[in-house]
Amino acid sequence: MSPLILLAFLFVYFGMLLSVSYFTSRNTSDNSTFFVANRNSKWYMVAFGMIGTALSGVTFISVPGAVGTSNFSYFQFVLGNALGFLVIAYVLLPLYYRMNLTSIYTYLEERLGHKSYKTGAMIFLVSRTIGSAFRLYLVAIILQKFIFDAWSVPFGVTVAGCLILIWLYTNKGGLKTIIITDTLQTFCLLLAVLLSIYFMADGLGLTVLQAFERVKDSSYAQIFVWEDFLGNKSHFWKHVIGGAFVTIAMTGLDQDLMQKNLSMRTIGEAQKNMLTFTSVFVVINLFFLAVGALLYIYVGDKGIDISMLRTPDYLYPEIALNSLSVAAGIVFMMGLTAATFATTDSALTALTTSYCVDFLNFNKKENPNDPALVRQRNVVHFVFSVVMLIVILLFRLINDDSVVTAIFTAASYTYGPLLGLFAFGILTRYAVNDKLVPYFCLISPTIWFVLNTYYIIPHTSYRIGFELIVYNALTIILMLFATSPGRLAKGAHKF
Repeated sequence: MSPLILLAFLFVYFGMLLSVSYFTSRNTSDNSTFFVANRNSKWYMVAFGMIGTALSGVTFISVPGAVGTSNFSYFQFVLGNALGFLVIAYVLLPLYYRMNLTSIYTYLEERLGHKSYKTGAMIFLVSRTIGSAFRLYLVAIILQKFIFDAWSVPFGVTVAGCLILIWLYTNKGGLKTIIITDTLQTFCLLLAVLLSIYFMADGLGLTVLQAFERVKDSSYAQIFVWEDFLGNKSHFWKHVIGGAFVTIAMTGLDQDLMQKNLSMRTIGEAQKNMLTFTSVFVVINLFFLAVGALLYIYVGDKGIDISMLRTPDYLYPEIALNSLSVAAGIVFMMGLTAATFATTDSALTALTTSYCVDFLNFNKKENPNDPALVRQRNVVHFVFSVVMLIVILLFRLINDDSVVTAIFTAASYTYGPLLGLFAFGILTRYAVNDKLVPYFCLISPTIWFVLNTYYIIPHTSYRIGFELIVYNALTIILMLFATSPGRLAKGAHKF
């Protein structure tokens, strides 16, 4: 496909986002608008837009690619996600609304102490920066390969251009703008998935219904894995339990997605948002898996050699951009762009909010909307954009998929301690030895990394899957219990 066609599409797409930004932020750009959209968001728009935030560009290309080796077993993890979303709706959201939080990590200061609070906020900043940079890095590679290499544009310029555009349309309106742009981007993402199914069915000489029948009758449609609990990472219970706790930690304890929930007027609207979001989330993941099955069926029927692909992640873009029609290629790029930038713009806004509230104490200022504080927020927003650029360029410098994946996995380790801190605060009434908490949050992931790498993998048949986050959280809870002063925390009954 011509790189010029794809580039023209990107210009049109970002033009739409910049137009939305102009109309949503022309009347106000204060901190209340940026952080919580004046707590006046419509729950149905947030629910729809959160789909695009939750389904990153990595999901867009990785879930279909993984079908070749793991069939539909990923859907077990999605079922666990759904259970986790219910816990968020009926346990965490009532707590956040009762405390009228802007940053959810403020809870840790009220319940556990100042160092626990700063530790939780720092975990988010590091984890979200690495995670979001990794997601954008993978997509930037595809943009570079299929568009910008044709004009010998340096990779750093490609990434910087993407981040500049994101900064431009989020800088003034913040969350208020993102709720609208994410709605638009989620629509583009869902449309891309559905049209991709249509184009592949057409390429196979099938109707859409016949294509779904072909998928259902194929070996790829196997969902449940019950064999070998110890040795199989895809076992049903590992996926469901891990999926639930990963969701609680990486969504319910993550400022990024919770910031949108806190922008609504009432807890009832926030809960309706989560339930609606959960329903759509489950269904759309089934469609992603169907895309994956059709990709492998298409490759098999057409006799396409994919042995030279470095990773299954390249299967979707390779087929969409080089084997199907021009329209199919544009549709793929639309979905990939929508999924990636819906995640990245939201992350930059959440990182800015967390730093301004948790470390610059904007919520404790007499007038949080003071023009000087707005300027300070703009600087923080820009700095996080630069930090993300630097992290992505470091990924590129390493240029080793296994190392980059290891870095991303290491970032996910940190959510275990965050889950442990919140669980201890919510489920017990005991005080903690606050000054030890930062050390515990370093020790626990280290213990599990060393234990898994040097003992469990070499010397046992057990293979840890997504349930690692549970072990990590339990370790934190045990440490907090073991060093607790042995008294009830002051005001713990309020939580």
